[in-house]
Order: sequence, then C-alpha cells, then structure tokens
Amino acid sequence: MPNHNRLVDRPRLERARARARLDVAGFLHDEAMAELQERLIDVNRRFTSPAIVTAFPGVWKALLPEARLVAPDEVLDLEPGAHDLVIHAMALHWADDPVGQIVQCRRALRPDGLFLSVAFGGETLVELRQALALAETEVLGGLSPRVAPMAEIRDMGALLQRAGLSLPVADRLPRTVTYADAFALMADLRAMGETNALADRHRVPARRALFHRMAEIYAARFPAKGGQGRIRATFELIFLSGWSPHESQQKPLRPGSAKARLAAALGTSEFDETALPVLHPTDD
Repeated sequence: MPNHNRLVDRPRLERARARARLDVAGFLHDEAMAELQERLIDVNRRFTSPAIVTAFPGVWKALLPEARLVAPDEVLDLEPGAHDLVIHAMALHWADDPVGQIVQCRRALRPDGLFLSVAFGGETLVELRQALALAETEVLGGLSPRVAPMAEIRDMGALLQRAGLSLPVADRLPRTVTYADAFALMADLRAMGETNALADRHRVPARRALFHRMAEIYAARFPAKGGQGRIRATFELIFLSGWSPHESQQKPLRPGSAKARLAAALGTSEFDETALPVLHPTDD
C-alpha cells in the first residue's frame, strides 16, 4: 500500500538510482557541476572542509576530490559545524522535506560557511507532463501521478530563508534537449535515475496504448525547432546559495535610514505621482 504521508517511495527511488547510467545520460550533472565550479571561483575563497550531498558519489567526487560525500538520506550524515562548504547536488527535488534537508546542511556549516544546491525545477519535463495528462485522459479516463511535482524558483528561494541562511540567492538555468521521440526521452530518464518513484503512483503496469498515444501527442505538440521529426524536452536547473550567519556579513539597512537620495546620486529628479506622462514625439 502507498504511504500517503510521503511524496517519495524511497526503496523504488534507490533502485532507480542504482540502475542509473550517468556515463550514458549524465550531461545535466556535468552541466550542474560546471556551473557550481564557476560559482565557487566567483566566491574567491578557499574551502578546507567541503561536503557534497549526492546520490551519485562516483560522479560528483570530480567537483571537489577532497570533499566528504554524503548520501541524500532523510537524516544526513553530517556533523554539526564540521564544514565550511556544503553542496546539495541534484537530489533536493526528491526530498519529502526539502527545507529539512537545507536546515541539516546549515547546521553542518561553520559560521560564515557556504551552502550551495542544484536540483531540477518546476519547468522540467513540462512537455512530458502535458502529453501524459492528455493521453491518460483519452485512454484511461483520468490522471495519475507520473512525474514528480518539482518546485518553482520562488518557492525554492523561500526555503533558504526558512532554513535560517543569510544572503540567500536563487537562480535558474533552463535547457532544451532534443530527442528522436518520447521513448528516447524516457530511456534517458531511466539512465539518469529519474523515473517515477512517487509513493502514490499507480502500481498496476500501464497499458502500452497509453504510452503510444502519449508519444503521438508529444510529437504533434512539441516538435523540436528545425523539424526532422524530433521532439524537444525542457530541463530546468535551480541553483540556491546562502551563508551560515556570521557577524561579519552585510546587513540590510533599516527602512528610512538612507543618508542620501537615489535621485541626487543619479542626477535626476524624483518621481512625482501627480505628474502627467510625457509622450515622446514618435509615440503613437
């Protein structure tokens, strides 16, 4: 029986990850690592005790060979205050309690330590979701959970503040990938270890007709640019960063505490809400 208190079927997720072939379909992990490397270079700080939370340690050890590698379990194997850098790598979208995961990472940081995360965001596989929903409605007369509900960037950014991190930043990196057809996309998802592991999924194997209809809808609605019969698939990587609080960090100014006006600094006049708009001579 499914556990309705949980989003994820952990044993099924672990089996999917164990069968993953990132040597075949690890391009998004490679891109995530490259982006994080750039961000670490921009920070311009030498980290001496990093940790990486990842389900794929064989891949992610390449980012920081000296880092401690930790599995993304519900209770992370991290000691309080033991690290000056913690990276949560491509696993937060499968967490039943994402804010709890970030809180554990924050507790593992020393004061002024850095937390970084990368995970799939809400725009990921938007085409597949729509094609599956339409196919299920036609073939089965209803919908079932088939793709994990990934968070939007605004929700992910809010997690940083809820977890007690300072100077929070959230940004996104969308990527469009083309495939021969929907079945090639699903094969890649299996190789990524990103197949359906939702606790409330249907346990009865789906009819073959469902996926054939889904593939037809997908090809008709989401062709790749340039045609040639290929389809497009969207992946969205959401990056989070925040710092363990420390007295040396910048603090926001209190409202009304500014000593100079922005208009004076810019050499212009302040906005007057009662003024009428001035049309440019070329305006219609």
